[in-house]
Order: sequence, then C-alpha cells, then structure tokens
Amino acid sequence: MRPQYRKSGYSNQTAEQYVDLQAPIHLLSNELEPQQKFEDGRPTSEIVAYKTWFGQKGLPPFQVKFLEKPDLPEYLSLVSFDNLQACEVSYNVYFKADGLKEVK
Repeated sequence: MRPQYRKSGYSNQTAEQYVDLQAPIHLLSNELEPQQKFEDGRPTSEIVAYKTWFGQKGLPPFQVKFLEKPDLPEYLSLVSFDNLQACEVSYNVYFKADGLKEVK
C-alpha cells in the first residue's frame, strides 16, 4: 500500500484511511510469523512480535503486527481487530493491532 498522507507514529486515523473496519476482513494465513529482536544488525533469539496476513475486497493483502501472540482462527475466517493502527514510513504503510477476534 502506498501512503496518502505524511504523519509520524502509529494512529487509528491512518489505519482507517486504508482499511474499512466496517467491511469484511479475511485472515489469509494459517500461522504467525515471529519477528525477532535485532542487536548490532543481527537477529537474536528473542521474539518481540508476531505478524500475519489479511485481505479485504479492493485492497492488496496487508500484514498486521501483534506484540502479544494472538490465537489465529481458521484460514479465510472473518476477523476484526482490537485497536488497529497504521504508520506511514518511506512510502510504505505498516499496521499493528492489540488483538484479533473471529467474527461469527
């Protein structure tokens, strides 16, 4: 995704510019990707976050980072986020959320 506006830091408003939180969002992964801590340009064995992929009609797939390991529902499940936020950096958009839950 390409950023539309320049702001610093994560915010809910930036996330809402890219993702329609009222429209269905599908889980596109069946596992989490751990993100390791880096020190001196090298990865350590410490896991600091988890990432996974999501999709919404009209958008390219997007990745969301979670600081706490969420329980993933089944592949292609409809989901909603707890406190979805986005940040624009160097013409890229990065997302993070506090949690994830399946919409039934």
